[in-house]
Amino acid sequence: MFGAPKTKDLTPQQVKAALDAREILLIDVREPDEFAAEKIAGALNIPLSTFDPAALPAAAGKAVVLQCAGGKRSAMAIDRCRKANQAVEMHLAGGLAAWKAAGLPTVTG
Repeated sequence: MFGAPKTKDLTPQQVKAALDAREILLIDVREPDEFAAEKIAGALNIPLSTFDPAALPAAAGKAVVLQCAGGKRSAMAIDRCRKANQAVEMHLAGGLAAWKAAGLPTVTG
């Protein structure tokens, strides 16, 4: 699509630093069973299967960053946000897999 804004890929380190600084609202778009099994501390779960850009929580001045298992579903959610004129354009590139590969902590169970 001509002139479409590019999805902004964030590294696990960028997301971790922004979470620690309380600068972002991290939204995990994986399904509830995936989220319950393992997640990034502080992430909210809004599954892609029921994802509605208009129903995103107020970010209170924080940037919204989306995340999934590998990056595909979060990119799909960003596309839905664009179509709904919601200003969400950042995601964790490589998703939870990249986060774990970077040696960053998760919450299990």
